Amino acid sequence: MRVLIPAYEPDARLVDLVAALRPGAAVVVVDDGSGPAHRPHFDACEALGATVLRHPANRGKAAALRTGFAWALAHAPGEAVVCADSDGQHTVEDIGAVAAALASARDDAVVLGVRAFAGDVPLRSRVGNRATTALLAAATGRRVTDTQTGLRGYPAALLPWALGVRGERFAYELELLLAASRRGIATIEVPIATVYLSGNASSHFRPLVDSARVMRPLVLFAASSLIAFGVDTVALLALSAATGSLAAAVVGARVLSASTNFAINRRTVFRSRGRVGAQAVRYAALAGVLLFLSYSTLRTLTELGVPLLAAKVATDAVLWALSYGIQRSLVFAPTPSPAAATESTTVTLIAHESGARTHV
Repeated sequence: MRVLIPAYEPDARLVDLVAALRPGAAVVVVDDGSGPAHRPHFDACEALGATVLRHPANRGKAAALRTGFAWALAHAPGEAVVCADSDGQHTVEDIGAVAAALASARDDAVVLGVRAFAGDVPLRSRVGNRATTALLAAATGRRVTDTQTGLRGYPAALLPWALGVRGERFAYELELLLAASRRGIATIEVPIATVYLSGNASSHFRPLVDSARVMRPLVLFAASSLIAFGVDTVALLALSAATGSLAAAVVGARVLSASTNFAINRRTVFRSRGRVGAQAVRYAALAGVLLFLSYSTLRTLTELGVPLLAAKVATDAVLWALSYGIQRSLVFAPTPSPAAATESTTVTLIAHESGARTHV
């Protein structure tokens, strides 16, 4: 098992962490373009026996993690990887706890070291984690206690999958959670200490820029429904005016919007790899139920004197949650992944390898 530590402009805490882990653990440190001023810290890690991989320029945490994963696959095949941050937030005891859980877990499960966020926690960290936790639960139906944790364990069989997940910088770690949900990969949580030093001043997470990146993949889940809603609403109004029949308008509009929604959800939202025919049948059955509910509700509301547009907005607002939950859990259900290592990914490792190779 390897401990992977991505680092950008670290201080002495990186060296302290490596010293505490060595010689009992094999450590790989990725210098993500920190520059000459921070070279002594990485040299000290090498002197302690760690392998140091270097990016000539800063490429972000996602690239640093991918570099470490690629190195592990090439130089330590069959070994699991535990990722830890370089800023002192992860104790040796907690790294060991995640490593122990990973060693006893299935080969298709990711282990997360999760914090309780109790005590003196910076506001941006507390609010940011709660927001992404709520959005992730709404988007995938899976509740993760700590979506922003950098202490994670990946079995060797999942490293090719992790390399193939899209996402850059801090958004990559959230993308891994989203991708795990889509592929049916389990997550195991291990409680760890909540450690913030100097108000988390060493963190390179930028609240505005990186929060936007983190939220972007979650927005896709809502965007498809909004597009379908727009298609459905325009078609309903146009067909209603053209035919004078509410039933014909509702059916025609729903056929157009459902076709649009199915295509976008399958390719973009859920990224499903299941059989399109079976999914289309399940989606059609769902669409039929929703069509009946939509027509019944619209007819009732309009007979009560509610304007058609207002009735449409109110009806779809209620049916949206029902539709999304069924699509997520039944229509585009995650494909169970025994190891998720069937994905073939080619990664170019641009790094300088040095230091001793050791095994836990």
